[in-house]
Amino acid sequence: MILVFLSALMWSFGGTIARFIDITDNWTIVFWRSAWAAAFLIAFMAWRDGWRGMLKLFRDMGLPGLAVAFCFAIASTSFIVALAHTTVANILLMQAGVPLLAALLAWLLFRERVTRATWLAIAAVIAGVAIMVSESLGGTVSPIGDGLALLIACVFSIATVITRRFAYVRMTPATCLGTILAGAFAASQASAFAVSSHDMGLLFVFGVINLGVGLVFFATGARLVPAAIAALLGTFEPILGPIWVWLVHSEVPSARTIIGGTVVVTALLVHIGLEFKRQARPERPGVTGLPSPN
Repeated sequence: MILVFLSALMWSFGGTIARFIDITDNWTIVFWRSAWAAAFLIAFMAWRDGWRGMLKLFRDMGLPGLAVAFCFAIASTSFIVALAHTTVANILLMQAGVPLLAALLAWLLFRERVTRATWLAIAAVIAGVAIMVSESLGGTVSPIGDGLALLIACVFSIATVITRRFAYVRMTPATCLGTILAGAFAASQASAFAVSSHDMGLLFVFGVINLGVGLVFFATGARLVPAAIAALLGTFEPILGPIWVWLVHSEVPSARTIIGGTVVVTALLVHIGLEFKRQARPERPGVTGLPSPN
């Protein structure tokens, strides 16, 4: 539980770190952040599994691992670009609904059973996201920022469903490959790679501490706790992220972002609470307990 919480804490600093970086070319930021994260993850896997073990992990990922890697590459790249067009709160609060969007996607693709409470929570998440996105539709904020924030939530939902369906896929090598893909694409788009020592220090923290260490904490801890607890602890990222940016950079989210984000986070917390209650309910005599797809 501590490791999963620490992963959410590391990830929550992403927007705050990004606001300190003076580089104007987003692709340069994506390249260096991805490069530092990939280097750290490769070093970690080599230390933990050995070079042969690490190569075996990459080989064993298969198509599901490649799909997760592409999803992560899209999400991590979109996060950097979105920061130039919208607030940190908008991006992170939309991501809070990923577990419920994943449940909706699993029902659409695989007809996994969805409870009535989950349907209500999904409806609330869609309503909350609609409230946040409505500002871009009215021309108040850039539709590019909100569009990318919504894309991040969608690809994370896809990655979540894939990981659940193919439980043998190891998250660490898949996300490492995602950082490599993101860095390679950014290298083809960046106007320059030279950055100041100040910005390079921030990019190191951005890639290694915020992204790499957060992934290691989550990959290590999430396997040891129930999924509902991991999801609950994960909500600290969208809750704490906007707070850090507000305290450090005085970036105040709009009223619609606060209202829509509150709807999303509340729906998720209520859903997780009901899931805890359902899992804690003792089985009736003579009834075989089957694992729920939710």
